[in-house]
Amino acid sequence: MKQRVLILASANNGLTQRAALAIRRSGRPTRTEIVHCATDIRAAVESNGFDIVVCPYLTRRIPADVHSKWTCIVVHPGPVGDRGPHSLDWAIRERQPLWGVTALTAVEEMDAGPIWSTRVFPLPAERKSAVYNTVVADAAIECLLEALDKAAGPARSPIPQAEAPRAVAHARTRPAMRRNDRAICWSDDAEEILSLVHAGDGSPGAGAIIGGAPVLVYDAFLGQVDPQAPPGAVIGRSDQAIEVACGDASLWIGRLQPSTVDRPSCKGPAVRVLAAAGFPVQSIPCERTGPCREIRYRREGDIGYLEFDFYNGAMDTARCDRLLAAFTHAAVQDTKVLVLANTGPYFSNGIDLNAVEWSGDPEGETWRNLLAINNVCRAILTCSTQVTVAAMSGNAGAGGVVLASSADLVVATEAVVFNPHYRTIGLSGSEFHTYTLPRRVGSASARRLLNECQPLDAAGAVEIGMIDAVAPSGRFGEWVAELAGECAHPARWAAIMAAKRTRSIDLNSVEAAELRRMAQDIFLDRNEFRRKRQEFVYKKSPHPSAAATGS
Repeated sequence: MKQRVLILASANNGLTQRAALAIRRSGRPTRTEIVHCATDIRAAVESNGFDIVVCPYLTRRIPADVHSKWTCIVVHPGPVGDRGPHSLDWAIRERQPLWGVTALTAVEEMDAGPIWSTRVFPLPAERKSAVYNTVVADAAIECLLEALDKAAGPARSPIPQAEAPRAVAHARTRPAMRRNDRAICWSDDAEEILSLVHAGDGSPGAGAIIGGAPVLVYDAFLGQVDPQAPPGAVIGRSDQAIEVACGDASLWIGRLQPSTVDRPSCKGPAVRVLAAAGFPVQSIPCERTGPCREIRYRREGDIGYLEFDFYNGAMDTARCDRLLAAFTHAAVQDTKVLVLANTGPYFSNGIDLNAVEWSGDPEGETWRNLLAINNVCRAILTCSTQVTVAAMSGNAGAGGVVLASSADLVVATEAVVFNPHYRTIGLSGSEFHTYTLPRRVGSASARRLLNECQPLDAAGAVEIGMIDAVAPSGRFGEWVAELAGECAHPARWAAIMAAKRTRSIDLNSVEAAELRRMAQDIFLDRNEFRRKRQEFVYKKSPHPSAAATGS
């Protein structure tokens, strides 16, 4: 009989979804329950119908009466020997060169159970959310599948921790990272502060005082050396980012959140958050070059690469406008193929709900953001000079999936999770999805994707035609370059371009129909977009399953 799996998770986040998809694809019937306390956990296991429990992301202790009855395999984001609730935070804070993930049995003492499987990997110097959604998630899926195979075998014997080899020799029990541990001192070196911000990004942030306002800091990048200003001074701004002087250099900061105890707050563009706190941001010098180049164009022979990295995959109005300008530039080059690729942990998740919330005019800004992302999709759909390839090495949701679907060819790594729907955030959707999705998967499958709001793995996306291919494991960039080279070959290029010319679709009519429905969603709030958006950005309830985005 097939091993039946119950997934217990604190949130239906990307790792939870990816684990469920991977376990189900391995042939095991799988059910996911989102739990927030011991009562929820007990209720989840009462229904039986499973053989083993796995916990890819669980922040609550499993009650003894549950783990004593059922084998419960917990993913711990640390190597063998590491214990504690903030393992990954400490590793990033201390800039550890090597880290790991371990699948272990739940016992009374947290993280002390026998070991089923473990992986180690070089730890990139990136923000926690990026690390978690890439190398940690990859290792976690490998560990879970290996653990399930072992648990289904005749031995069924995990290794006691005392006997397990330690690939990271200094791994140890660590305390919770307290608020003081996350506090920024601006006189410290910029790289020291950067590692502190990375360790709390995207939650709970790093505490600081900027312009007299207590804030939580996210989305930081190194700035200039020797800024000639006192530590903590705001010395520059670019778009919505600010530059803050540190002890030896400066940091660019893209996102802030008011640090409040008496009312809820959410992340927002740094300039807007400071302005709302009364800081005179308009008096700060505005620089042309910002914290980093979110959008880059490069060329290799007949192939152009338009690469982008948007925080949490969220594309606000200004970012959509910049991406459109970059695409327009790329489309007039004398190349044959144009590759659109993410360089961060997300391809795209569509519009930026946090920027919408901080705009002062949420309904109007949502509308402007939609029109801006529509313009990007239209440019891709109508590109008549090059074969367009969407190369996805990160997750995508809502309008981000549809943006990719606008390309002539869509490819992805096997790790990508797709959420091609809008309903969980109270929107009917735009981005020409009523044309691009049925064109790829057929009308019935498109309706199912939009209405059932279920995640899809890359293999499943190929099966229904939503994407064209899954890259071989471990060589995505090289494989995409080879594919682009094949598309640039005269015969194949001519065939693809000829097929593009045969399309006869009135995009103006498609967009007008979608926007009529969206106007009712946004301005009449017929599907509770306002409430659902605020629940998402203020984290009042479990997040929609990547159906919408924020920062």
